[in-house]
Amino acid sequence: MNRQVRRVGLMLTIMFIALFAMASSIQVIRTAEFYQDSRNVRASFETYKTQRGVIVVGGEAIVTSTAVNDDYQYLREYESVIYSPITGYFSIFSGSTGIERAMNTYLSGQSSAQFFEQINALLDGTPVTGAAVELTIDPAAQRAAWDALGNRKGAVVAIEPATGRILALVSKPTFDANLLASHSFGDVTDAYQNYAENEDDPLVNRAIAGDLYHPGSVFKLVVASAALESGNYTVASEFENLSEYQLPGTSTVVKNSSGSSCGSGEMVTLETALIRSCNIPFAMLAVELGQDRIRAQAELMGFGDEVGIPLAVSPSIYPEDMDLAQTGLSGFGQFDVRVSPMQMAMVTAAIANQGVIMKPQLIATVVASNLNVLSQPQPVVFSSPISRQTAGFLTRMMVDSVEVGVAGRAGISQVAVAGKTGTAENGPADPYTLWFTGFAPAEAPQVVVTVVVEDGGGIGQNGTGNQIAAPIAKAVMEAVLK
Repeated sequence: MNRQVRRVGLMLTIMFIALFAMASSIQVIRTAEFYQDSRNVRASFETYKTQRGVIVVGGEAIVTSTAVNDDYQYLREYESVIYSPITGYFSIFSGSTGIERAMNTYLSGQSSAQFFEQINALLDGTPVTGAAVELTIDPAAQRAAWDALGNRKGAVVAIEPATGRILALVSKPTFDANLLASHSFGDVTDAYQNYAENEDDPLVNRAIAGDLYHPGSVFKLVVASAALESGNYTVASEFENLSEYQLPGTSTVVKNSSGSSCGSGEMVTLETALIRSCNIPFAMLAVELGQDRIRAQAELMGFGDEVGIPLAVSPSIYPEDMDLAQTGLSGFGQFDVRVSPMQMAMVTAAIANQGVIMKPQLIATVVASNLNVLSQPQPVVFSSPISRQTAGFLTRMMVDSVEVGVAGRAGISQVAVAGKTGTAENGPADPYTLWFTGFAPAEAPQVVVTVVVEDGGGIGQNGTGNQIAAPIAKAVMEAVLK
């Protein structure tokens, strides 16, 4: 009898310990996880009644919560559409996106870092106020990027290469977050439907997500990096200087954008090919290098990674299982190579920062309502994909590309600018995708800028990266340097 009682007591003790562990996990360890679960209706409803923290740029609040006389108590208000792709929206009826979603636990006052505030609020009956989230965005750079992009579709990314701080993140066309934050179900439904059905996808942040783009010639920076890092090539390595190149095993012919050879002479160096942005030498180089070496280099630079800034950045793609002809096309950013502007900014930052990529970051500080600093992300190394020597060689070639090559419209008076243009094909009759990526000053980089413009900048296949994208980057660089 005593043995049976002991067994029952032991079983009850084990069950109690298991129950206690599960309750502790739910209430303490997994609190944030459950709070952010979209199925947690109670948490969502309580969030709407919280005075959410402000979102700050350059010391000024760009998103605030205003007290209103309805069931939800506070209305989220957004200062300008130029920040909408970053902040996203906070909606009673259609959820949240952008920083509103990524930093929700802080903005709603439910972060574990605000535990003592939550306890005090419970004791004195005063609701918790959300924490303020300050972004790394430079308002002058953001405005310059917005204005320079104009009515074109595309995106601009600007990064401080030494820290990874994101100084500008523009995507066009965009949306008005105020229309989606309304407390009127009908108004929000109409606005969301209009945006969702718009063929230009204004709700997509083109700088970090969406269908991604063919990179065209800006991808030559990755291929050149792979060549130099292999130890089998130098900037003086030579290729046959052809006006046409037949891809291996096919009848397909590759041409340079000029329609002729890459300058004069029977041979052309890697250096000249990059400065003049010639396709044929890079197709030959890609075939010689092989897809595996190029892919390895691309992955070191972030391809395939789901980078969080803290917004999710769609992984860029260097395709697998290509034949030699497809590998040749990939050498100048064609075939199925797909990238985000953020990824190309990271590639460029590796060159600007002497071979080191710092993890891109949008959050400067998070400050509680009692002024306690809850979070202050520090610079973190993402990877070291190239040597300092390779970065130096690429910088020199990119400077020459601006000064004497095909990226001249990015030039700034009395400032050495390093740059690379791209003009990517999308189909026989489709408009080109236009690119520029670079940094300034070349000798002590303060800013990396990557620009992509869709639909040929409005002029189909007549536009070039130098003509359309480079001046946009120049305007952003000037804004930062001033």
